[in-house]
Amino acid sequence: MPHLFSPLTIKDITLRNRIGVAPMCQYHAKDGIAQAWHMSQLGSKAVGGAALVMTEATAVLPEGRITPACMGLWNDDQVEALKPITAFIKEQGAVSGVQLAHAGRKGSSAVPWLGGQQLTDREGGWNTVGPTDQAFDDDGTRLWKAPKAMQQDDIEQVQNAFVAAAKRALKAGYEFLEIHCAHGYLLHSFLSPLVNSRTDEYGGNLKSRARMLLETTAKVRAVWPQSLPLSVRLSMTDWVEGGLSVQDNIEVASWLKDLGVDLVDCSSGGATPDSRGSINGGIAQQVGMAADLKQSTGLMSMAVGEITEAHQAQGIITNGQADIVLLARAMLRDPYWPTHAAQELGIAMPQIMPQLHQFYIGR
Repeated sequence: MPHLFSPLTIKDITLRNRIGVAPMCQYHAKDGIAQAWHMSQLGSKAVGGAALVMTEATAVLPEGRITPACMGLWNDDQVEALKPITAFIKEQGAVSGVQLAHAGRKGSSAVPWLGGQQLTDREGGWNTVGPTDQAFDDDGTRLWKAPKAMQQDDIEQVQNAFVAAAKRALKAGYEFLEIHCAHGYLLHSFLSPLVNSRTDEYGGNLKSRARMLLETTAKVRAVWPQSLPLSVRLSMTDWVEGGLSVQDNIEVASWLKDLGVDLVDCSSGGATPDSRGSINGGIAQQVGMAADLKQSTGLMSMAVGEITEAHQAQGIITNGQADIVLLARAMLRDPYWPTHAAQELGIAMPQIMPQLHQFYIGR
């Protein structure tokens, strides 16, 4: 029976355990280029024993960033900055993954600790795009830009940018690729009926609303090596009546499986401001959603959300709810969470710790 520290082989990569670092926006990039911060942030998790270290949402176009301080993979300078980081992670026995994203109508925002509001052009902001011209929030308390409703040429530009970014991700040394279709960003906004009111082939029923995601995924899968894993992050529920349900996303996942997707990263919410209250009370339910998707589709699943304790993570794996547990805040609090979890579960340290640590503190 698999357990938290059993290896997992996916295509041609083998994870040393089932613990992954969730993609977490760091807001420390400059012109989309990784900085020393990213070496410290990502590298420390590999040293700490994680098997999969995911780089934050990484924009495929400059206007696809959430904030001006977000990561990007739209040029080769960004590739060169990432190469030493992915190499270091691999040297520590972990696998580097990256989440490719386009923020859509939620882009052009300030970093969270400066308020997170959308920036005007004078403040360094930019024009946004979406399935329609409906702004993310129009309650009058904050200024949200009306995005440009995407036309066919806009759609093709974004899809081609995902393809180009996937090629750059491979050059940068990544061995695990994820497409971001969650949290109200561009691909999720096409998928959700709360946002997408289009009447063309990209709107209407679930299959039509999924067209943007499915076309993008097919094009990425065509250039991403078949020997390496491809994942998609889905918001498994919109947490709003009339929005996407778990069953909707299970159906979408079955279509993604047919396109060669290997795993689904199961998150939730973010399509509209109305989901905020429900998300806070429902994150713990995401593990059950990962289990439902895994059972219904046969796809591998990754569970994320309020996973903080070693025995809790162990139970998720041994009970077959997910194949990988992704930790976010717990890893920020303790980059050595896997090492400490191994100690708590009685796992031999050589499986986890670098040789230096084994020699001095692992006995």
